[in-house]
Amino acid sequence: MRYVAAYLLAVLGGNESPSSKDLKKILSSVGIEAEDVRMDKVIKELNGKKVQDVIDQGYSKLSCVSTGGTAAVSSSAGAAATASTGGATPAAAEEKKEEKKEESEESDGDMGFGLFD
Repeated sequence: MRYVAAYLLAVLGGNESPSSKDLKKILSSVGIEAEDVRMDKVIKELNGKKVQDVIDQGYSKLSCVSTGGTAAVSSSAGAAATASTGGATPAAAEEKKEEKKEESEESDGDMGFGLFD
């Protein structure tokens, strides 16, 4: 992944077809020693391709990956309910304040001593 990131940084910097020397320079600037075999493979696979096209192809492949949609559904349902009512009701705002207070009280649950004291 570090070689892909270095390649993308080089392209973002204006170099349309970065060489292994360019990638080594980027990686060494953050203290990473490059492996020639992996770096050459990334360069070979991405050379001559537009980065945006490769990213678009990746997005289409990710569309079939499950990401645990139940959390996304519940959050979007709450957002839809808030949008349809024109904002939060006063009762909902009070509930949120109470929840925040309870959380802060629970964070002091160690009573001033730790488990291994």
